[in-house]
Amino acid sequence: MEALMKLLCLVGFVVLVLGIYGVESAGECGRGTTPDNEAFKLAPCANAASDEDANVSQSCCAQVKKLGQNPSCLCAVMLSNVAKMSGADPKIAVTIPKRCNIATRPIGYKCGPYTLP
Repeated sequence: MEALMKLLCLVGFVVLVLGIYGVESAGECGRGTTPDNEAFKLAPCANAASDEDANVSQSCCAQVKKLGQNPSCLCAVMLSNVAKMSGADPKIAVTIPKRCNIATRPIGYKCGPYTLP
């Protein structure tokens, strides 16, 4: 019984330490970053994400192409708090990969309630 109590105490201690220091897991955009952090890289897309008639800049397309290699990250970025606060409209933002003529875009990928065209 004493050995069981020691084991439970050890397990509790490990859980406590991990809880205090946190265990960084890989999110949608990988280890060490968040969709909100990645959204700042899409600053060149601000106009294109809020106006479907706006031209999409080369720098925007380059960033979208890079993020689009991981569709779940691109989706999370487009729906992030930073994107929302910037005035991006998710219905318009999801059209950017197509407007950039990115051949490898994830056509039909479900991004929340939106589908990438």
